[in-house]
Amino acid sequence: MVQMGNNIELLMAKTKTNFNWFDLLIWSIPFLMGIFIFFNPFPHTTAIKEICYYLSVIIVTILILSKKIDFTFKTPLLLPFGLFVSWAFLSIFFALDKENSIGDFYSHLIRYAILYYILINFFNSEKHLLFLSWIIVISSSVFTVGGIIYYYFILGKSLLATLGFNSFDQISPNVVGVIAVFAIFLALNHLRNDNHLYHRLFLAFSLLALFIGLLMTQERSSLLAIFLAVIFFFYKSKKRMFVFLILMLMISAISPIKNRLHFFKPKEIYINVRNDVRLKMNYLTLEVIKEHPIIGIGFGLQTYSKLDLERYQKGVPKKYQQEKIVADPHNIVLDIAVRLGIPGLAFFFYIIFIFLKICRNIIRHGKDNFMKNWGRCLAACFIAVFTIGLFHPVFSHMPEVVFCTIFSMTTIIWRLNNKHLSKNVA
Repeated sequence: MVQMGNNIELLMAKTKTNFNWFDLLIWSIPFLMGIFIFFNPFPHTTAIKEICYYLSVIIVTILILSKKIDFTFKTPLLLPFGLFVSWAFLSIFFALDKENSIGDFYSHLIRYAILYYILINFFNSEKHLLFLSWIIVISSSVFTVGGIIYYYFILGKSLLATLGFNSFDQISPNVVGVIAVFAIFLALNHLRNDNHLYHRLFLAFSLLALFIGLLMTQERSSLLAIFLAVIFFFYKSKKRMFVFLILMLMISAISPIKNRLHFFKPKEIYINVRNDVRLKMNYLTLEVIKEHPIIGIGFGLQTYSKLDLERYQKGVPKKYQQEKIVADPHNIVLDIAVRLGIPGLAFFFYIIFIFLKICRNIIRHGKDNFMKNWGRCLAACFIAVFTIGLFHPVFSHMPEVVFCTIFSMTTIIWRLNNKHLSKNVA
């Protein structure tokens, strides 16, 4: 007994000697960020996400100051990000609503720049990348299935009702679309690379659930987004592209969204496009841009709604004047242009250009099919989310986390591929 007690004491002493608090702190970042990303789609989880985010920031700051990690800011996106952030900061001094611009400059820009650098520094391996992508697929699938069950079966809503419209607090149909398309292409990429039977069964179920959830939002832009992205995703495999497109058309044809598509009725499609309220909203936004072309109205998301929009509407052709003004640019390009002017929009496109250039290089020069597939997958994700952004507002926290995650995962793949190339050169 005495000898056993001595052995336990020796083991405890050895454990204490080998235990390193900094290792625990380093390990905790992927764990906290994983929780943050998992809960991104879910409403009423702000407290959990805020705790995980700010605790991660504090821990990362401690690790950097203690010089316990090699934290790098070097990425191809550093310069375009820097130019965009600098211009957004400069715009604060000329903003029509400085208080709103200051708050949103941090909340909707700096916050996600920090998130981007945390993700690329702590999910910097193939294992961590796969871990992050699985979290997104599982989270989005749980959210979508749970939303369908809650709305149509627990609340007893008609299957013709729009999922996301007055369905969930904090979430609109276009946000459901953004969450779904991102997870769909991650799941497709896993399905292409993963041969594990149970994984493939889960992925197949997730794809079906996510696509049904997307269709139940009855958003034509989400359907357009996924069609365009599927064509890009399967560009090298025409047979698979054809099969997936046919399957999506068949499912769409028996879903509520068919009533909004007017299949094989080009005249009705033309009339709908011409009279669509978004076209009228875009004309109104262009009038505001004409008056603030250089610095914009300010980075604040609420500034546009505080303008005298009736005055601007007088400059819009009568046939494009809104009966009821919608005080929100439903277009990602015009949204940036009205808030940051034409230079701000140019810096925004510079970010997109560099991002797509990274994806192209990975697709063409990736060290193996794993890298090439991920490059194509993440480019498809961006195409899908950006397409939705051309028709709906996407500058809210949930879609912004999706954008940030796409940029982060692409940067991680770029760095992994560069490490391999450097080793070969050496």
